Amino acid sequence: MSDVTLIAVVVAVVVVALIAFVLLRRRGSVPQEAPSDLAGKLTKTRTSLGDRLRHLLGRSIDETFWDELEEALIAADVGVTAAAEVVGRVRADRPGDSAAARAAIRDELVAEFGDRDRGLRLVGSPAVVVVVGVNGTGKTTSIAKLAARLKDEGHRPLLGAADTFRAAADTQLRTWADRVGVDVVAGQQGADPGSVAFDAYQAAKARSADVVIVDTAGRLHSKQNLMDELGKVVRVLQRAAGEVGEVLLVIDATTGQNALSQARTFTEAVGVTGLVLTKLDGTARGGVAVAVERELGVPVKFIGVGEGIDDMIPFDPATFVDALLEDV
Repeated sequence: MSDVTLIAVVVAVVVVALIAFVLLRRRGSVPQEAPSDLAGKLTKTRTSLGDRLRHLLGRSIDETFWDELEEALIAADVGVTAAAEVVGRVRADRPGDSAAARAAIRDELVAEFGDRDRGLRLVGSPAVVVVVGVNGTGKTTSIAKLAARLKDEGHRPLLGAADTFRAAADTQLRTWADRVGVDVVAGQQGADPGSVAFDAYQAAKARSADVVIVDTAGRLHSKQNLMDELGKVVRVLQRAAGEVGEVLLVIDATTGQNALSQARTFTEAVGVTGLVLTKLDGTARGGVAVAVERELGVPVKFIGVGEGIDDMIPFDPATFVDALLEDV
């Protein structure tokens, strides 16, 4: 083979590899690396759970050990049932020493999350993502962070400001959109949210955006009329697009077990497909990730671990649990 032919072959292989990589990124199939300092971002939960586990694993494994292990998991908001079952399975493994016990605890916590698909499901052109949640969960900032992530992956996102009740909602979303560099479609304050969502979808088609992310008004899950209205927004988008790829529920992790009733109601009302847990850097209740997945059977897809635009990351159970147990 001549040198010219060899060079041509090498160039062709490199080009094909680059094209494949770009296509995978555009589909959202390339997993994003969790930040190397994830353990640092989860300091409060890691310290709370880790201190207890270090104390336990530094002593003999007796009956009291199992009771205190269960209490430690409950304190981290893993949930009473989940904690009891994790401890039961670890105990059944009959670990002979602290190292074996730690390894068994780690494996059982990871297993609690199962093998659910955690990728963002983008179907249609444009794909539709609806973001819901109660007031104060960090919903609007999560939308901006998601838009920034999608843009970095080569997508062309557009934001729909269907929160037409809160006076500052439109302004807040536009501020974030300007920072990220994406378009926003909004309506007048008090306008019908379903109409705004429809307009955003049509604008995304006209402007060749490939993902439209629709912000919705934060609402108490106990207000049935507001939940019905939210259902209408999703139905309008389903009719327009044929399918809504994702309905993401944003949950404030600092609320711990109280988030479960919210999650149940939203899931029943609009068919939540994925969860975004925010403010995990500011709570000792990080175990709620286990509890909410177990309760709903809906995967955690992203976690918020800070205020920065890059501080919302794809959720990986093994990385998350390893970060929590880093110092144990």
